[in-house]
Formats: sequence, structure tokens, C-alpha cells
Amino acid sequence: MEASKFNIADYLDSKEMIAAYLNTVLEEGDNADIIHAIGMTKMSEETGLSRPSLYKALSDGAKPQFATIMKVLKAIGGQIRVNPKST
Repeated sequence: MEASKFNIADYLDSKEMIAAYLNTVLEEGDNADIIHAIGMTKMSEETGLSRPSLYKALSDGAKPQFATIMKVLKAIGGQIRVNPKST
């Protein structure tokens, strides 16, 4: 018997669930987790940026342009918000 591979995307069926998942990955994950969570093929299609460009921009030590970050956020239905940091 062959086990099927778990895909979290099969369970993220609303914008709220997607946002909660991405926020958790952003808070607890590393760059590889974030890239996997976003889904690079879909991100490439949505942003108009090539997959290699996205991997490079989102890799460890990269310094992506703000425009790239905004394209990625728009593609995943996200937005930037500023909240006071808890102490």
C-alpha cells in the first residue's frame, strides 16, 4: 500500500485560513518553509517574475527590492500592516 503525500493546500480553503497558515510560517519557519508555503510556481505566474528570480529574491541573505515583496504579498492576497511590538 502506498501512502499519499500530505499537502497542506488541500486543507486551506479560505483566505482567512491561508493568511493564518502563512502568518504561522512567517513567525515560526525559516526561508525554505516560507518558500514552500507560498508555492513558487503559482507565485511566478501571479507576479510575472521567473521562478529562479523568486528563489533568489527570497533566499537566505537576499535583499529583495520592496517592489518584489509587494508583488509577492499581492499574489498571496496579503498586505503589510504595522502593529506595535509586544514587550
